[in-house]
Amino acid sequence: MLDHLDRAISLAAPAKINLALHVTGRRSDGYHLLDSLVVFAAFGDKVIVRHAKDDSFEMSGPFGCELPYDGNNLVIRARDALRQHFPGQAAPVAIHLEKHLPIASGIGGGSSDAAATIRSLAALWGIKAEPQLLAAIGLRLGADVPMCLRGRSLIARGIGEDIEPVAAFPPLPMVLANNGVTVSTPQVFAALEKRDNLPLPALPALQSVADVCAYLAETHNHMYGATAKLAPAIADTMDALRGTRARLVRMSGSGGTCFAIYDSNDDAEIAAARLRQRHPDWFVVATRSITEGSELEPHR
Repeated sequence: MLDHLDRAISLAAPAKINLALHVTGRRSDGYHLLDSLVVFAAFGDKVIVRHAKDDSFEMSGPFGCELPYDGNNLVIRARDALRQHFPGQAAPVAIHLEKHLPIASGIGGGSSDAAATIRSLAALWGIKAEPQLLAAIGLRLGADVPMCLRGRSLIARGIGEDIEPVAAFPPLPMVLANNGVTVSTPQVFAALEKRDNLPLPALPALQSVADVCAYLAETHNHMYGATAKLAPAIADTMDALRGTRARLVRMSGSGGTCFAIYDSNDDAEIAAARLRQRHPDWFVVATRSITEGSELEPHR
């Protein structure tokens, strides 16, 4: 009989926000080269793991019913990938995913879930692996997983594996909004008209929301044009956010989640409340970007 069956580890899987995303080239194998400034929001999913007599997996939350329970789920793939590398330590485990982020929405929900699964299972199984090895395991699951393993402000280059942490990044009050649009990232990449854009400009010292927004005004999300052609309704979300007096409005990743940045948490909360009132069927949440030492918010 297994010892410590009641031990559980719970880790947050925060939303990944591409504040800026430049497409700078394409490799011979078809993967696109990117320059992206990324922050993580104090809102996201949650992964809970515990020892068990047999493997099991269950999901809850507002978007839990939209994901598969088989090997196509990144949580299952992350469990199996870690087990393959450490078979002697990988005892049976029960995994519970609380899914609060919309599916296929440009905020890295699946990748963040996979990263939280890797980190929580490594702790549960007593695996003392170097971060570089965990990142290599994660990269095989998806280009976004290594940066989600970091979970703090960073610049990602290459296909996402070349990561540069960004120190002293100010917290950004923001609203995330999605009107139900789902977009296929491969289709968005295929629809790009230009793939050899300039990289991100050099990152200056950023001490305030105003500093961040001034820098972002010199950058782009090069995927927006392609996404808007494939899913014109993304413009409705952008327009709704622009109507909230935000400092900056942009699409994250390949869409369809958009974000707006505000001067204060109160401004973000007021904007989110108004959007929810006007669009009760949308995903809308007020949050903030995570800084070093900050905690994730409880779900509301």
